[in-house]
Amino acid sequence: MSLRILSGRPFAEAIQAEVAAEVAAIKARGGPVPCLAVVRVGEDPASAVYVGSKVRTTEELGMLSEHLHFDENVSQQQVVKAVTQLNERDDVDGILVQLPLPKHLNEREILELIDPEKDVDGFHPVNTGHLMQGYDSLVPCTPAGVIELLKRSGVEIAGKHAVVVGRSNIVGKPMSMLLLQENATVTICHSRTKDLPAVTRSADILVAAMGRAGFITAEHIGDGATVIDVGINKLTDASQARELFPPEIADKRVSSIGEKGSTLIGDVDQKAAYQKAGAFTPVPGGVGLLTVAMLMKNTVKAAKMRRAI
Repeated sequence: MSLRILSGRPFAEAIQAEVAAEVAAIKARGGPVPCLAVVRVGEDPASAVYVGSKVRTTEELGMLSEHLHFDENVSQQQVVKAVTQLNERDDVDGILVQLPLPKHLNEREILELIDPEKDVDGFHPVNTGHLMQGYDSLVPCTPAGVIELLKRSGVEIAGKHAVVVGRSNIVGKPMSMLLLQENATVTICHSRTKDLPAVTRSADILVAAMGRAGFITAEHIGDGATVIDVGINKLTDASQARELFPPEIADKRVSSIGEKGSTLIGDVDQKAAYQKAGAFTPVPGGVGLLTVAMLMKNTVKAAKMRRAI
């Protein structure tokens, strides 16, 4: 059985090209240029990289962007005021608050303050409610990216058994709803699922989204299954890297640990996926690339819905 590697890059590039064409068409009609505002708090290196990528991509696709960066010790009231002002501005179409926030801030209050029409992350209860009921809405970017990857790869979803491991509000729950909308039969698993390997082995499509490096092993994967790895974890142990990566890429990952102190791995044991899966999304290079692309798509969608353009 040959393994098909589902790279996210060509699909992310295709989506971004489609977004750029939509933006160009809006401009050609004399419409307002879509604008994304990103709020970041503190100096978390990963958050800085993510925000930089989002802002840069927004501008590359012809949209406008704003980056509001607050000190680590910013008050709840200051962040609330900033989000409120962005809600009130007609020229801002999308608002994204980069997570995680410092512990002294009330994350739920801030996220629920965002105008649902500008909620390009798709986290607001109004948008999650619309998703649950099958209405057109702004959908969380990573699960939406998974659906795009499956469809554009030609992976059949309708009638298949999809198993989602993880029940977070950001990935697991919306992922299950989107798969259900595509007529899959969906099972959600979590830390208290009994005999998890037996459940996951029955999956035609297995989505791993629990945030535990290499947790999904050979015993969890049915022969020929499509395995979607949503996790992004840092691995610092070279011997563990030898165990989790197939020989053809293990040396490169071990070298990365030696040079940078770590390498990235998802929630799936990649050696196991190479042995048993029919199709597999690598980490990095898989689902993560679709997340920013879907954010861009959501920003244009928000602009078009708000302005009826």
